[in-house]
Amino acid sequence: MNAWPNAAPSSRGRIGPSRAVEDADSAWPRQRPRWGLRRGCRRAAAWLPAALGAVCLAASPCVTAQDIEPRAYSNAPVGVNFVIGGYAYTRGGIAFDTSLPITDPKLSTSSGVLGYARVLDFWGSSAKLSVIAPYTWLSGSAIYQGDPLERKVDGFGDPLVRLSVNFYGAPALTLPEFRSYQQDLIVGASLQVSVPVGQYDDKKLVNLGTHRWSFKPEIGVSKAMGPWTLELQAAAALFTTNDDFFNGNRRSQDPLYSLQAHAIYNFPSGVWGSLDATYFTGGRTTLNGTLQNDLQENWRFGATLAFPVDVYNSIKLYASSGVSARTGNNFDLVGIAWQYRWGGGL
Repeated sequence: MNAWPNAAPSSRGRIGPSRAVEDADSAWPRQRPRWGLRRGCRRAAAWLPAALGAVCLAASPCVTAQDIEPRAYSNAPVGVNFVIGGYAYTRGGIAFDTSLPITDPKLSTSSGVLGYARVLDFWGSSAKLSVIAPYTWLSGSAIYQGDPLERKVDGFGDPLVRLSVNFYGAPALTLPEFRSYQQDLIVGASLQVSVPVGQYDDKKLVNLGTHRWSFKPEIGVSKAMGPWTLELQAAAALFTTNDDFFNGNRRSQDPLYSLQAHAIYNFPSGVWGSLDATYFTGGRTTLNGTLQNDLQENWRFGATLAFPVDVYNSIKLYASSGVSARTGNNFDLVGIAWQYRWGGGL
C-alpha cells in the first residue's frame, strides 16, 4: 500500500499552498534539518493534536450511542503512533449501559483509560486503528423494581477496538507530503467493536462489563470552512444477546441509533475548541421474550478544548451533560486526556 501521490491535486483533498496550512508549512520546512523541527514544534502541533479519533472513548466509559467525539475523521500522516492516558468522572446514570432497568440512579464513576492508535495507508486513503482499555471505580445507589440497591465495584470495562477509514478528501500522506495538505470535505466510515471481557457478576445488576458483544458502524462527514470545521456523524450500535443477565435471565436489545454534530474552531496557535451535541434513540430491550417499555430518546450537549504542548504531546479537556432523557438515564461527564505521538518521521 503506497502513500498518496504528493504531486498532483485530487478531489479527495487539496494539495497545494494555502493560508490554512501556512503554519504547518513553516513548521515543517523542506530544507530544514531534523533538529530544527523541535524549535518549531509548538506551531507544528497545530495539525496533529486531534489525529486520534477515539479520544472520547479513551478517556470515558461511554461505549455506545452516547459518545461525543469531535474530529473523529481528521487526517494525519501515515505511520504516526499515538498513546493516550485519560481520566473521566461521571455522576448520575450508567454511562456504559444506559438500558439498565434502574431508576433514580445516584452513581458515580472514576475511570482511567489507556489507548493506542496508529495511522495507516488503506489503499491510498488514510485510516486509523485504535485499541482502548478502561479501568473504572463505581459506587452509589439506584432503585430497581421499587427496591433500593447499593453497588461498589472496580475493575476493567470492556475494551474497544476501532478502525476508521477516510474514503474521500483525506488521502494517505507521508509527513513531508502532509505539510501541504489542506482539508476541504472529508467523508469517512468506522467500525467499533466492544469485546465482552470486562468485570461481570451475573448476581449483580450493575457491572462494569456488559457480557455481550457490541458493534457500532458509523459514517462521518467533516467540512472545513476557514477556521471553522463542521462535522456530522451517524451511527447504529448493535448488540448480541446476554444469556446470563442478572440471575440467569436472557436479555436482548434493539439497535441504538445516534447522530452527532460538532462545530469546531481552530485557533492559529494549534488550539481548537468544539461545541458538541448528540441525539440517540432506540435500544428497546426484551427480557425472557417480553418486550420492555424502555425505548430511549436522549439528548446530550458538551464542549471540548484541546491544545498542543509540543509536537509530541497534547492535552484535551472535555465535558458533557444529558439535557433530556426519556428513561431518566442521564449523566454528567468531565474528563482530561493526555496524548503522546511518535513515528512517521516525527
